[in-house]
Amino acid sequence: MMLKTFVQRRRDITEKELLEYNAFCQMLPGASSTQTLTLIGYKRGGLPLAVLTLIIWILPACLLMGGLSFLLNYLDERSYINVFKFIQPMAVGFIAFSAYRMIKVSIVNTITRVIMVVAGVATFLLFKTPWIFPVLIILAGVATNFSDKRIPQKDLKPKKINWGNLLIFFIVFAITGFLSEKARKENWKDRGPYNLSENFYRFGSLVFGGGDVLMPMMYQQFVVRPNTQRIEEVNPNALRMTQEQFLTGSGIVRAIPGPVFSIGSFVGGMVLRDKGVQMQLLGCFIGSVAIFLPSALLVLFFFPVWHNLKKYAAIFRSLEGINAAVVGIMLGSTLFLLKNVSLDVANGTFLPYLNILVIIGTFSLLAFSKIRPPYIVFSCLILGWVF
Repeated sequence: MMLKTFVQRRRDITEKELLEYNAFCQMLPGASSTQTLTLIGYKRGGLPLAVLTLIIWILPACLLMGGLSFLLNYLDERSYINVFKFIQPMAVGFIAFSAYRMIKVSIVNTITRVIMVVAGVATFLLFKTPWIFPVLIILAGVATNFSDKRIPQKDLKPKKINWGNLLIFFIVFAITGFLSEKARKENWKDRGPYNLSENFYRFGSLVFGGGDVLMPMMYQQFVVRPNTQRIEEVNPNALRMTQEQFLTGSGIVRAIPGPVFSIGSFVGGMVLRDKGVQMQLLGCFIGSVAIFLPSALLVLFFFPVWHNLKKYAAIFRSLEGINAAVVGIMLGSTLFLLKNVSLDVANGTFLPYLNILVIIGTFSLLAFSKIRPPYIVFSCLILGWVF
């Protein structure tokens, strides 16, 4: 779509520039499609147009997903939530397909296969541990730098890079983390927005691999972690939501136009909805802004030094390991989420059979047909309404 619109029809950029923008954004954490569009706006009209492009791109999806957080309140009261019951196994099928698709691109040699297996096993076994995702990504990036045979450093000496451009990014990271921890320790009355800001800014800063990696991280943070015994003892007021609510949102976000990261608006509203309408609206706003802000800061600060940065072979060697770790994280997350979907065919109902059919059907349609994801989501909604 970008190629047809911005290259062939409008001629805002060349095809070579679009491919370079896309490759550059794949190296950064955050929403890659959003970052690519932001760069196109930046090229055409500088920082003001880049910011305007970003807002216009994310606004419709964030409004729809934020509205869904209010709609579920309405549906819960009238017991119509069963309409969404097959969205959960469908979400598992989506993540499994994303892992399958990335395997063909990212797993190309022995070291990437080893990283994928280790990351998958570690994710499955330590899914409830909050530091497992960033640790796997960092270690994978280091591991692929032990050898320079695959991607050697060219003789061309790279120029010095001005890392001061990242100052704002790290300042915001530090401030959100400090306020969130202070609010937790002192148990502030309205601590929720502070904790939420830190959570989403951290997600936007650490997620490599797009929305399909974001989903397991959010699931661990807001569904699994708050219900562990340690967190219930030391932090009983932790932000939380139910498994059904989260998987419903992660399925519906596939059916709407716009970036998958817009699920931040839905999750932000859901975890603060018990504190009143105003706080729920604030949660939607924080979820929309905090999760996209790191992507925008990183792409706009790194791009001016991209031509120097890409001369470092270590960057590309790290990316090789990071992508392999992302595949492993998605495989481990698929298996972990699969445990929470009813697959017990011995319980005397047809639901487990239908869940298995939805998982396999979703994966097969995505992998072997040209049916677009929104139609799969609508089909699962109809299936839930019928059964």
